[in-house]
Amino acid sequence: MKDILSINLKNAEGFVPSEEVFALAQQSVRHLEILKEGTGAGSDFLGWLTLPCDIAAQFDKIEKKAKQLRSVSDTTVVIGIGGSYLGAKAVIEALSHSFTPLLKKKHHEIIFAGQNICEDYMSDLLEILEDRNYSIIVISKSGTTTEPAIAFRMLKDNLEKKIGKQKTAERIVAITDEKKGALRSLAETNGYETFVIPDNIGGRYSVLTPVGLLPIAVSGIDIRALVKGALSMEEATVNNKNGAANPVLIYAAARNLVLRTGRPVEILVGFTPKLHYFSEWWKQLFGESEGKDGKGIFPASVDFTTDLHSMGQYIQDGQRILFETIISVKEPGKKLIIPLEKDDSDQLNYLAGKRLSEVNHNAETGTILAHNDGNVPVIKIEIPMLDEYYTGQLIYFFELACAVSGYILDVNPFDQPGVEAYKKNMFALLNKPGFEEAGKKLKERLK
Repeated sequence: MKDILSINLKNAEGFVPSEEVFALAQQSVRHLEILKEGTGAGSDFLGWLTLPCDIAAQFDKIEKKAKQLRSVSDTTVVIGIGGSYLGAKAVIEALSHSFTPLLKKKHHEIIFAGQNICEDYMSDLLEILEDRNYSIIVISKSGTTTEPAIAFRMLKDNLEKKIGKQKTAERIVAITDEKKGALRSLAETNGYETFVIPDNIGGRYSVLTPVGLLPIAVSGIDIRALVKGALSMEEATVNNKNGAANPVLIYAAARNLVLRTGRPVEILVGFTPKLHYFSEWWKQLFGESEGKDGKGIFPASVDFTTDLHSMGQYIQDGQRILFETIISVKEPGKKLIIPLEKDDSDQLNYLAGKRLSEVNHNAETGTILAHNDGNVPVIKIEIPMLDEYYTGQLIYFFELACAVSGYILDVNPFDQPGVEAYKKNMFALLNKPGFEEAGKKLKERLK
């Protein structure tokens, strides 16, 4: 059996003693019980809790559709916003070749749309698709969310003009509500194959549903190994009542105790650019789950060592309002040795013969020590390698930790009431039917 990710609090010990962390972790066992019993806030959205086991019944259908899309097209455009794209994007970026579009060998390209309403982005995308044989996966519970709905309208129109309405219908997959909504109706009218977004799973917890798994499978990544990793984390944590040995409870407790020291900003750190979009997924997960009722830890992220040359100065010497959580990958997937240079003009021969990963790991250790000296608490989460199995572990680890952390903060970690405010203003300013009066008031404010 493979290892479970580990959590190291050594460099947070000076700020929150480990005995306090373990005590709060033990107290938080009750939050696990509340989650399992479904008696806490947001209990209608707990389907993700058993998803690593439940989703196995859909593997064959997902993989069959992924194979079909790969056979009829060279590119798939995934349309969605928020949790409808970040999870898939995170996993694909983490587990794919860093320069996939430039590879000479044949591959299936995954492109994302509907995550913005930028005219230049959509124009550039349509330009690229002129020379592509593409399919579409459109993801929306309602089918009326502005950004993906506009993108789907434009891309569907473009594809129909290229290959006709009937062939287009064979190239579109809709992931939506089981029974209702505009996208469900459109899919039934036009004969699109569909997958269901479960009613009891919110968008930011949906990466292990078809929302994330279908695009991931189309990209060629092994979804069974990904889910197996998530299942191993579920088995190691959900029923583990020993707070001091439960990494989910330790992390949730530690970050909340650090918050109580006056540090409301958590920076997720990766020492590989492959984790960039994983951090973006993490930011939505914690930002939407905790940021309410005037509470919550603000989630930010950096890519080291790159951002040590930009954000490093602030982290080291700026306001002492932050702490770091580092995802440390023990062993890279590939091996490179630094060569010996005869004249040593760059003075790097002391590194000759060393693996590049050794330099990166020492940069990581040096950064932790430097930031610790700069009064920054550091929590370290270590995985043996960045593969499907451990990526699945990380996904479930953070999902469960986010739920527990929300309950520690005494907020509902499964709703997002604040997301609607900008939408209502946008609708009013665009004269959407039903928003005329609100539009008049907003336009008065803008004079």
